[in-house]
Amino acid sequence: MALTFYWYPNCGTCKKAKKWLDDQNITYTSIHIVDNPPTKNELLDLIEKSGLPAKKFFNTSGKKYREGNIKEIIKDASTEEMAEILASDGMLIKRPIVTNGQKVTVGFKEETFEEEWL
Repeated sequence: MALTFYWYPNCGTCKKAKKWLDDQNITYTSIHIVDNPPTKNELLDLIEKSGLPAKKFFNTSGKKYREGNIKEIIKDASTEEMAEILASDGMLIKRPIVTNGQKVTVGFKEETFEEEWL
């Protein structure tokens, strides 16, 4: 089962997730989330398959999120509008995102990775 691993190499959480995947010998394709952010349609697909609300895809601790007052902007935004905002800047996206085309995880929790990717 080949995974797609959206990550930012300078992100500590992403490094932990990458190490976990490597330690389990799991095959994945890594995509630099800032250089190649998912498109609006890709994000809509990821949001739908994750079962999570679109707001969970925002990197709420990020500088751009705070400085751009994104919390207020997305308060009443539709999922489609949120996907458009996310697609505009990879730094706004919570990471890592891992998918096999059917399932999606956002962020890194070892227990979740064990449940979903082992």
